Amino acid sequence: MTISMYQVSVPVFARGLNALAGVLTKAEAFAEAKKFDQTVLTGLRLYPDMFPLNVQVGQVCTHATRGVAQLAGLTQPDYGAPETTLAGLRERCTKAAAFVNSAKPEQIDGTEDKDIVLKFGTREMPFKGQAFLVGFTLPNFYFHYTTAYNILRSLGLEVGKRDFMGV
Repeated sequence: MTISMYQVSVPVFARGLNALAGVLTKAEAFAEAKKFDQTVLTGLRLYPDMFPLNVQVGQVCTHATRGVAQLAGLTQPDYGAPETTLAGLRERCTKAAAFVNSAKPEQIDGTEDKDIVLKFGTREMPFKGQAFLVGFTLPNFYFHYTTAYNILRSLGLEVGKRDFMGV
């Protein structure tokens, strides 16, 4: 049995986005209890040359929505600059999950050989649909999600694998 492009994208992104929103909900209560300044907290990073928490969460949302938009032929939503509160980051995840869930299987299935070109300034990155999804988008999605999760864990937030996986 083959796994469809839809099955490898929409449910995976939606589950991760919803799980991250749950982690951020726990982080909100944690920050309130510890009297952490959320602007400082959302600006934290694991290492000086890495993105801070708010950008990591923004990248999670960007990779999920761009992935679905490119495959389904939809316009990727623009959520603006990264938020500076945990509630704002959680809301971004919720909006991204709603967008991801708006895609239908018939829009994504069969896109394995679709030509996709990402443009970053003058640089272009050409892909076929399947390589874009499994070799670029999913790894980036999980990299930024894991980093955001680890920033919060490094502060002492009590979350575990079940929180990360959304189960």
